[in-house]
Amino acid sequence: MVPTPVLADLACRRSCGGVLAPASGQDETTRVELAERDRAILDLERTWWLDGEVKGTAIRRRLQVSPSRYYRLLQVVLENPAAMAYDPLVVRRLRRVRSARRRARLEGSWASTPPRR
Repeated sequence: MVPTPVLADLACRRSCGGVLAPASGQDETTRVELAERDRAILDLERTWWLDGEVKGTAIRRRLQVSPSRYYRLLQVVLENPAAMAYDPLVVRRLRRVRSARRRARLEGSWASTPPRR
């Protein structure tokens, strides 16, 4: 069975002469483009280890920002819906890692586990 929004889109395409336009009563959505810097950040996350250099060095060389600034920018990029459209695998992986680190920080270490060195 085809979901209702898909049927509405098909009806709109037929009535608009093949041009996709919002059906009457639907809000128009604005497309958010990903900035060149944001694309470069995601590209770096996808390929930095292929260069054979330390990640901090790759950040400085490719983006001309400090690693601490880079990680602040990365957190903002991960919340941008256009980032998910640009590279969903990298964004999901980074969100998963961020979530795991956040969870570990909030839960703390177990009393029975030895501290990491």
